[in-house]
Amino acid sequence: MNPDFRKVALIAAALGLLVSLYFALRPGDDNDAASATTAVTTSAATTTEAAPATTTEAAPAPVQVDVVVVGGEPQGGIVRESVDLDSAVVLTVTSDVADEVHVHGYDLMADVAPGAPATIRFTADAPGRFEIELEDTGVQIAELEVRP
Repeated sequence: MNPDFRKVALIAAALGLLVSLYFALRPGDDNDAASATTAVTTSAATTTEAAPATTTEAAPAPVQVDVVVVGGEPQGGIVRESVDLDSAVVLTVTSDVADEVHVHGYDLMADVAPGAPATIRFTADAPGRFEIELEDTGVQIAELEVRP
C-alpha cells in the first residue's frame, strides 16, 4: 500500500472520528447522538485501517425525587432519599396548595401551586442531610441525605 495513501486514510479516519465524537458528546437532543453514532460506524468501516476503539460512558441518570403534597402535608409522610455526592438530582413537587419549595443547604427555591408542579434540578455537591420544606407554611416534605 502506498505510504502517502495510508497517511491520508488515517487522517481522514481521525477527522471523521473527531467530528462524530463532537456531535455525539455535545448537549442536544437524542436524534443528534444517534446520527453521530452512525457516522462513527460509517467512518470506521470505510477506511482501510481500523481506528482505535473509543469508549465513552454516559452520565448516570439523575436521581428523581417525587413529592406529592395533599392538604398542605406530604402524602405518605416525609419523603427520604439518599444519594451519593455529586449525583444529579431532580426534585419534583406536586401540590394542591400554593407555596414555595425550599431545599435547605443548597438554598434552592421554586414556586408550586395546584396544576403547576415545582421542579428543581441540581448537583448534590455538598454532603449532609438537607431538609426540603414548603417555605411559607414551614412544613417539611422531604429530606435529602448526600453521602460522601
